[in-house]
Amino acid sequence: MSATESDPEDAITKEEIAGTAPAPADAEATGVSLGTKRNAFTELMSPKTKVSKAEPKKTLASTRSALTRSFKERDGLGAYTHDPAAYPPSRVIYYNDDFVAINDMYPKSSVHTLLLPRSPLSRLHPFDAFEDASFLASVQAETQKLKRLVAKELQRRYGKYSAKDREREAVLNGDIEWEEGKELPKGRDWESELLVGVHAHPSMNDLHVHVLSPDMISECMRHRKHYNSFNTPFLIDVADFPLAKDDPRRHPGKAGYMNRDLICWRCGKNFGNRFKQLKEHLPEEFEAWKKE
Repeated sequence: MSATESDPEDAITKEEIAGTAPAPADAEATGVSLGTKRNAFTELMSPKTKVSKAEPKKTLASTRSALTRSFKERDGLGAYTHDPAAYPPSRVIYYNDDFVAINDMYPKSSVHTLLLPRSPLSRLHPFDAFEDASFLASVQAETQKLKRLVAKELQRRYGKYSAKDREREAVLNGDIEWEEGKELPKGRDWESELLVGVHAHPSMNDLHVHVLSPDMISECMRHRKHYNSFNTPFLIDVADFPLAKDDPRRHPGKAGYMNRDLICWRCGKNFGNRFKQLKEHLPEEFEAWKKE
């Protein structure tokens, strides 16, 4: 199979693999970056973590070196781990010696990030790479870090709408009286709501962990397979590894995850194969979800 030839089990289109599909017009507005006030990443980055410095807005092509341009099609994610400093902060969130965290070029939710290990093992299928206990432990630990950051970003964006966060924010802002010594309201556990994991059949050759909000609101969420790749067992949480040898998720084609009915992630309504109707329904659920 050629680098961009379509595979029935791919979670993305051949245009996305080639990098020619239309991406969100304003990447800085749709992704997580370091350029916003009260940003989650400024709170949790360690001093040793290298962060992309703010710079004049450029196209991705203008920031790539001749060498990084050699990473094409299914090898495209390798450009980020090879030279993360070549990308603007709207794309690369942070990087260190072992990992790079980026905003997905084709996000399938309002917040969609990827964790990319900088290890030779990242060229293996996750099922094989995660047989290495040390590597798996490092990926699981870094995934937890990125989950905390994404949860903070969701709180920053949507906390003002959330009933669960409203009381805590009111106490912290001094808007309501609170008994001295009484535990503060916990607020909403955004981290527990995240979708996290690797695809059972990765479309790109470099191992990558998805960490995203569950809303599925994005102009890049255009196909049934986009939706089902995150709302069926096709997405495998890194916490579930190592998988048992007889785990059905090892054989996603046989399990038929991508051909399952489209089920609303929040209300459970079955849309069958009617993707357009599901897509029209999702904004309603998004607004209700923000208010929880």
